[in-house]
Amino acid sequence: MTDAFSDYIIFVDESGDHSLEVVNPAYPLFVLAFCIVRKDDYADRIMPAVQKLKFATFGHDMTVLHSRDIRKEHGEFVILRNPEKRQAFLTGMSTVIAEAPFTLTVSAIDKPRHIAKYKTPFNPYYISLRFCLERAHHFLVARGQAGRQTHVVVESRGKVEDRDLELEFLRIVQDYDHWTHEFKLLFAPKSCNSTGLQLADLAAHPVGRHVLKPDQPNRAFDIVKSKLMTDGKAGFAALRRPVDRKNGYEGIGLKVFP
Repeated sequence: MTDAFSDYIIFVDESGDHSLEVVNPAYPLFVLAFCIVRKDDYADRIMPAVQKLKFATFGHDMTVLHSRDIRKEHGEFVILRNPEKRQAFLTGMSTVIAEAPFTLTVSAIDKPRHIAKYKTPFNPYYISLRFCLERAHHFLVARGQAGRQTHVVVESRGKVEDRDLELEFLRIVQDYDHWTHEFKLLFAPKSCNSTGLQLADLAAHPVGRHVLKPDQPNRAFDIVKSKLMTDGKAGFAALRRPVDRKNGYEGIGLKVFP
């Protein structure tokens, strides 16, 4: 274990249900998003920008930005039923995300295809976690973070689920004991008003909608797609780019499985 912290922190959130027992035909995906941020950028640029947006919209910064509540105009977001306030908020949020310096690596599991392909399907959350950790490792090492420790922040779900997730996390990093970078899992309570977790949440759903309907106009995805990790950002030579990676992020910033 190293006591040298990396220059980065990772916030994790998901879109959709990871259960394979229930598949929503309108959204048959599980999407896990890793939002990788340089700590200096997070403290100096991202957090202040989000706080200003909250103050301008709600008059305080206690509101947790949750994509589903925003879309449904639930809870405190009932204020968005006012067209002028909704437009001002959405414009402000789009600007914050567009200008925020962060990198995304996202795993999207097509649950019906996953169930059909494997006799014993993998847990969508666990396989997504593996995919994203693999890509985050390449990204961080390419930025001189070898020999350091990066915290991976996830929202707590309860004692049993947290324990199971931590065990799977440890299994993954033990499988890659040759990695030169160390990851440490950190659970944030549901009541935690974490800007980073909110950013990951806001990014996950648009990516899922794009995977589901790639030809449908998706302004939110148009904003976040520039954040998706590319082969160049992950330290892979673009000269070896496969023909199906036309945007540079396919299979790296956006891993669709199976």
